[in-house]
Parts: sequence; C-alpha cells; structure tokens
Amino acid sequence: QVQVVESGGGLVQPGGSLRLSCAASGSIGSINTMGWYRQAPGKERELVAGVTYTGSTNYADSVKGRFIASRDRNTVHLQMNSLKPEDTAVYYCNVLVWGGRTFWGQGTQVTVSS
Repeated sequence: QVQVVESGGGLVQPGGSLRLSCAASGSIGSINTMGWYRQAPGKERELVAGVTYTGSTNYADSVKGRFIASRDRNTVHLQMNSLKPEDTAVYYCNVLVWGGRTFWGQGTQVTVSS
C-alpha cells in the first residue's frame, strides 16, 4: 500500500508565504522524481515544480524566483513566496518511481486572497 500525503495549504494574503510538504510511504519502491502540480477551477492540471533523485529542480515559468522545491528522501517541500491571487489552486504532490508508475496525493487547497 502506498500513501502520498500533503500538508500545509491554507489561506494567505497576496505577497505572503506558505510551505507545502508531501511525504510518500509504503511499498513505493525507489523514487525517481517528486513534484508538485496544481489545478485551478476551470483549468487543466499543470506542473509547478519537480525534484529528481539527483536533487535537480525544474519550475514552471510562472513560479520561477518565487517558489523553491526541496527534497529529503521520500519527502518533498514547496516553499511559496510572494504569492499572487493567480496561485490559487489545489496543489497535488506527484511521485514518479523507477519503472514509470506514478502516485498522487489527495491535494491541498491554497487560496491567495485579501
């Protein structure tokens, strides 16, 4: 059984910060990449940031310079700074294991509003 559990979402004012965390556990095997996606109402799910097993990171252009992804074994974090209303979405943790299987968390709501 595999569990992918996110935490850290909430309501924040524009310009504020939030930190999301995600922990993967269970019979998950060896993890290649852990990352974050988000889905806003009426929009498709999009990649926000990813961290490979080597520690390499990639970011969506819209969050570069504001968000920082970090990883420690089977845990990944997303430090979100200078948040904007357009960052409002449900954020999902994604885990890609060697062999190609992927696992998703249940999602955590991030709302940026004054």
